[in-house]
Amino acid sequence: MTALPFSGSKSQARHVPVGLALVAAPVLLVLLFVLLPALSAILSTLRVSGDGDWSLQNYRVFLSDPLSIGNVLFTLQTTLITAVLLLGLCLPIALYLRFSQGRLPAFVQSIAVFPLFVPGIIIAYALIRFMGPNGTLATVLHHLGVDGYRSPYLTGWGTIIGLVWEGMPLTLLVLLSGLAQIQDAAVEAARDVGAGRLRILTGIILPQIRNSLIVAFSLSFLGAFGAFTLPYVLGPASPEMMGVFMQRTFTQVLDPAQAQTQAVVSFLICALVGIVYVRSVARSHGAAR
Repeated sequence: MTALPFSGSKSQARHVPVGLALVAAPVLLVLLFVLLPALSAILSTLRVSGDGDWSLQNYRVFLSDPLSIGNVLFTLQTTLITAVLLLGLCLPIALYLRFSQGRLPAFVQSIAVFPLFVPGIIIAYALIRFMGPNGTLATVLHHLGVDGYRSPYLTGWGTIIGLVWEGMPLTLLVLLSGLAQIQDAAVEAARDVGAGRLRILTGIILPQIRNSLIVAFSLSFLGAFGAFTLPYVLGPASPEMMGVFMQRTFTQVLDPAQAQTQAVVSFLICALVGIVYVRSVARSHGAAR
């Protein structure tokens, strides 16, 4: 009996080089195309052109610029609203799909994940045609006798609507993956002892999919914060999302140093959310072991 653990440890030791070889390529790609460019950008923003000395001048300029701070706050506000709306819309759909059977749930799932296969620029064009000032929605409301429609197009809500539509498939799939781990026997046992739907949701389902909720929120946040096409086409001219702001600073204002500083600030904000995501994934792997 004592030989089994020793044999298992030898088997695990033999698989260590194979595992390291498998992860070497993706880790190297992350180092070359993510970490090294990010480090280079950070170091570049800490040097002032001309004398080459280390300085925080670029960040002082950024923090003293009301337009830059306003765009950061607008991006955070838009991103948080988008992430919360995605969770609020996708969780009921995911619960319905998980605990329902038949053709209707399959049809609902196919409709919900359909935007996953549509390019962002097509989504933007479709939303302009639908919710624009002279779009389908305005025409229908006018024929119904409802006047005074104010289109969300070229407003902050236009960006949010586009980002929610684009982000629904991924958020829904992440939540469905978490709900798939819930045992039907646990739900049936709770029903047998008289637990209602709300009690089952708060006492059984939500605690078991906590990591999935964190992952879904993190991915929604990161996707919305770094979006460019939908905010550029559907959003307002001012304030701007950070992606649009960086592009305009680089190409129109012709200030690459500030554009790079804006990119570093955006990277640091997303890195904080990324840490939450990585910790949640690591916690779920640890629980599985």
